[in-house]
Amino acid sequence: MTKFINPGLKSTSRRNVLRGSVLAGAAAMTGAASFAAARRTPTPSIAPSARFIEAEAQAQVQAAPADLSGYTRVKQEMVAPPFAPVHEQVATGGPKIIEVYMETQERLMVVDEDTGASIWALTYDGYVPGPLIICHEGDMVELTLRNPEDSLMEHNIDFHASTGALGGGGLTHVFPGEETVLRWKATKAGVFTYHCAPGGAMIPYHVTHGMNGAVMVLPRDGLKDNEGNPLRYDSIAYIGEQDYYLPKDEDGEFRQYEEAGEDYADSLEAMRTLTPTHSVFNGAVGALTGEAALKAKVGETVLMIHNQANRDSRPHLIGGHGNFVWEAGSFNDAPATNIESWFIRGGSAGAAIYTFEQPGVYAYVNHNLIEAVLLGATAHFVVDGEWDNELMEQVVPPRSFAT
Repeated sequence: MTKFINPGLKSTSRRNVLRGSVLAGAAAMTGAASFAAARRTPTPSIAPSARFIEAEAQAQVQAAPADLSGYTRVKQEMVAPPFAPVHEQVATGGPKIIEVYMETQERLMVVDEDTGASIWALTYDGYVPGPLIICHEGDMVELTLRNPEDSLMEHNIDFHASTGALGGGGLTHVFPGEETVLRWKATKAGVFTYHCAPGGAMIPYHVTHGMNGAVMVLPRDGLKDNEGNPLRYDSIAYIGEQDYYLPKDEDGEFRQYEEAGEDYADSLEAMRTLTPTHSVFNGAVGALTGEAALKAKVGETVLMIHNQANRDSRPHLIGGHGNFVWEAGSFNDAPATNIESWFIRGGSAGAAIYTFEQPGVYAYVNHNLIEAVLLGATAHFVVDGEWDNELMEQVVPPRSFAT
């Protein structure tokens, strides 16, 4: 299969990837005639043209180098969601440069075993969502992003937590066989989305194929409640909600594809309906239930991070609450308290803290219950501990009653 790059861009206007990805993709899917037509009629894009990106890169070269005195370097090992990397809740010492390494991977994933639905997922490190990155306000994140030689597409990364150059998207385009290093300063405390954004129709194509994740920027003195008191958590549950638009054949069966990108034209048609075939947590139906359910104990406090890079969502913990909720993600704002369901805007992440008080199975769902039950947006917390009848008691078990 033809790789989704335009070789001419490498030697001439390499930064014209924002159009090049889509145009090359059109050529691979529909042939040279369509590719020529696409050149005559540029694909609409929300991103600036290559000349603006090149000017931005040139301005960076001419600018004074960043003053890194006073920073210490710390390597952060990425871990698979729903888990979080080792980190400090309260920063010790001065600001740090958090070194992060991620590799783009294009891999076949089963979305729903019951129906056989699958997708050639576009991922960071092979995960949907991509790994959680954690730093503190004032730190710098230094990402090495590598795109393996056997990839079929170019990739990049847009950090909603960063400032400038399309969130880093304008400076991180990597073709197969390339790597880049981007450093950005965390100036805002909160939880934020990151995602791939090559340009044009490739932006939603990559995002809805799993290429998104979250960054948590903690205040240096840690999280605070609405009265300014310290908040601590025992663990993090990192949940990425993913909407998929899987093409079907004329019989209503999910199509199967041999390589990444082969579904491009079919996927664009499915995406235009704005109706997902699946809305799942952490990549697949049931990914956080059964054997893979999240674990906790009565008395433990969990920080739930919820990322949705594309659509609105309404998380709800059935049997529990959001004791403290940063719905819009900003830790510099006082959290809302005792929330039943909270709202995560498409293209953002939010956070909520809850201390479990009863044992049992808690369902964490998108409270659009159609999506939770029919499309897959459900996770489970399995909580161990002693039952408290003061909080809930079955006074009379089910029985027949006289009419």
